[in-house]
Amino acid sequence: MKAPAPAGITTLIAYIATIPAANLAVTHFGAVPVGLGYVAPAGVYLVGLALVLRDLAREATGRDAILAAIAIGTALSYLLADPSLATASAVAFAVAETMDFVVYEPLRKRGLLVAILASNTVGLLADSLLFLRLAFGSLNYLPGQILGKTWMTFAAVIVLALLRRRYRVIA
Repeated sequence: MKAPAPAGITTLIAYIATIPAANLAVTHFGAVPVGLGYVAPAGVYLVGLALVLRDLAREATGRDAILAAIAIGTALSYLLADPSLATASAVAFAVAETMDFVVYEPLRKRGLLVAILASNTVGLLADSLLFLRLAFGSLNYLPGQILGKTWMTFAAVIVLALLRRRYRVIA
């Protein structure tokens, strides 16, 4: 097995870093607007980004590195989050990322963008439902959580599609 390229390692580190950053955002900023009159805990955009970075890091570093990164992200989430958010964040992250991974793997054969869209849909729903129920005891922020994470997924897919198109034209 060859070592991942520097870009793969950078993506993997960025993926892992989004988790404690999301927890810190929730702790320090509370709820933020996500559009259409909805609000969500401030970490929503970072968690949405994490779902996409997980898939990109998987492409660059392989399955084993991602499984290790999920474990590291879960541990960091637990260790660095505000005590009231720690368990909720760790459980939601571990379950959602594992579900995202399980959906992504078989769909990858149909194309990167299809796999990202489908796996992120599953991951963002699982993360939102679990985190909100465990952290806040309610699903009041659910529409905002789903919307914020969906914005991040769509933005990432658009950027990836444009990059793929550009590099196909250049190649």
